[in-house]
Amino acid sequence: MNIELGESEDRKIGRAMTEARWKLVVDQQGVTIASDRFQFTTNGTRQPETDFDESMAMNSAESSYMEAVISQLQTMTRRTYGQFCGLSRALEIVGERWSMLFIRDLLIRPKTFHEMHEGFPSAAADILSARLRELEHSGVVRRVQDADGETRYTLTEFGRELDDIVIRLGRWGARLLGDPRPEDVVTSDSIRMALRTTFRPEAAAGLTVSYQLTVGDVVVHAKINDGTIDTGDGPLPGADLVLDPGMALKPMMTGELTPADAIESGDVKFLGDPSLITTFTKLFRIMPMPQEALTHSR
Repeated sequence: MNIELGESEDRKIGRAMTEARWKLVVDQQGVTIASDRFQFTTNGTRQPETDFDESMAMNSAESSYMEAVISQLQTMTRRTYGQFCGLSRALEIVGERWSMLFIRDLLIRPKTFHEMHEGFPSAAADILSARLRELEHSGVVRRVQDADGETRYTLTEFGRELDDIVIRLGRWGARLLGDPRPEDVVTSDSIRMALRTTFRPEAAAGLTVSYQLTVGDVVVHAKINDGTIDTGDGPLPGADLVLDPGMALKPMMTGELTPADAIESGDVKFLGDPSLITTFTKLFRIMPMPQEALTHSR
């Protein structure tokens, strides 16, 4: 199979493969790049069956670059699930690693490539570029130029149809959250989407209230008006409640910790009517895991 790459990608991949004596194979199984040191495939990574010396292992920079190379090749030799099914087609477009998270942020607002990369420090720039190209090619994302001539990525109308899916999936996944892991990052966009994900419109019927929320170094705000929510970055002048819940945020949202106990312990800092903290926990709620799931997880 002949693979046509853009000039820059072709030069980078060709140079890397020549220098490292890599072999490229494209077949029905996907894309495989192999040498005497390792074997990468579009279906995963495995070490060779022969004896392996730790001194031969790839460093993190090499591994990250190889992941980007394979992602670029995979874009042009896309795997299919071999299923005539709408779900399988959807996953062929948005099921790759990082894709749904990139869509999550673009549901909040259009972004430049640099802004996207800042929000995902663990994603190599080449991976981000490859994923955005895949989503653009599939009609989910498009590039636009703003008034100052800067290029931003935004979702198409077709891509924005994923909004409800992202919210429902985030709501489902919020129930799986434990304590933050050392590598976990929090951004204003992830917090804003978390507020949208856990928001309960039925609890906000007939209610008008505004919150300014601090999570770590991130400050966001939310305006609730009769069952609807509007989120934004930064402080909100005149907010009804300014809330810095610290580590009490998730336990209050799950109902494991009452606002009164959180206030009494000193874990929560706030400015405004303390009863609005109770209102907050009714508006933004993480539902408990079903008992059956808890039983099987033990």
